[in-house]
Amino acid sequence: MRPHRDDVRIAAAGMAGGLLLWTAGLFARPGGDNTIVLWDGVWAPLLPLAAMSSCALLRRNHPGTAVLTGTAMLILDTVTRGSVVTVLLYTDLVYASVLYGTPAAARRIPPLTAYLTLLATIVPLALLRRPEALLIGFAIGLVTLTPATTGAIVRNHRAAAETARLRAEQTALLAEFDRTQAVTAERARMARELHDLVANHLSAIAIHSTAALSIDDPDTSKQALSVIRENSVEGLSEMRRLIGILRKDTDDVEPAPTLDSLTSLIDTAKANGLDVALTAPPPATLPAPIGLAAYRIVQESLTNALKHAAPGPVTVTLHHRDAHLEVTVTSPYGAPEPPRAPGSGAGLIGMRERATLVGGTFDAGPAHGSWTVRAVLPLTEGESQ
Repeated sequence: MRPHRDDVRIAAAGMAGGLLLWTAGLFARPGGDNTIVLWDGVWAPLLPLAAMSSCALLRRNHPGTAVLTGTAMLILDTVTRGSVVTVLLYTDLVYASVLYGTPAAARRIPPLTAYLTLLATIVPLALLRRPEALLIGFAIGLVTLTPATTGAIVRNHRAAAETARLRAEQTALLAEFDRTQAVTAERARMARELHDLVANHLSAIAIHSTAALSIDDPDTSKQALSVIRENSVEGLSEMRRLIGILRKDTDDVEPAPTLDSLTSLIDTAKANGLDVALTAPPPATLPAPIGLAAYRIVQESLTNALKHAAPGPVTVTLHHRDAHLEVTVTSPYGAPEPPRAPGSGAGLIGMRERATLVGGTFDAGPAHGSWTVRAVLPLTEGESQ
């Protein structure tokens, strides 16, 4: 792996600075009677300098190897006249070993440098018994503990920033998921409303227009056209209500239907040709979502009876028991015949969804020669069966 360009710049700058100081004769230990230099060759400081500069090329890709090699070169530098640049490059290697090293290295190096600094402070002071011995510990701490601590702080800040970034991305993904779910739910709700609004009235229109076209009787045609007009007007009225809900810039929105309008719905079904009977009146007060769900289930059941049921009475029963409202619609069920008006097949799905959304249950099917639709809705919204 090629060295990072910043590492190349650090290595080049360190080598150039060290050569400049060496050319000027500026050493960390100039020699003389007061300084012990085991390797007093003029060229001696260049070997640890070159090796330390080479280690700088590995500071990001192989920080562990770089700091171990650099430690050996720092020890070698102490037996020569030394170079300040060599020491500075080593402090950068310690910093990089904590910042770019493994998590284990990042945990262990700072405490290790702290112990080394403490040892370098106590031992010389105990042996020499002179205050100047404290400078040894200070120098060791400046070279090892300070860069290690700095690297740990920077690494922790970077980790915190990365965690915050990931959390922000996760929050954005969750928000997008919630938005998609909300859009999907709203589309499903609009599909149910449109189906319930359009299917009932258009089914009646289709059936009576077929009758008017097939029977050459002025009275029958007039009656069929009257029913067609009534269903057209009611359908347009409900479509305006739905459009008003979708357009939030208007205040002229008709309220959603409730079970209070059930009698009118039964009368419309009778006008459409169904023999419908309501066996029990609805409860006096109901939660708005429950009332709307019950009304739409009855409406869709009557629409299906108009399109599919065999001739005979249709019964709508509302029974209030415990904390639930039981809605039952029964219609004659005979041999399968082509529907009297085309359908989308979404009626049963929509009724089941409406019951489930308010925490109720729904089932429909043939039983004892009748087609029965039964929904049990909790009068406390959200209560499950």
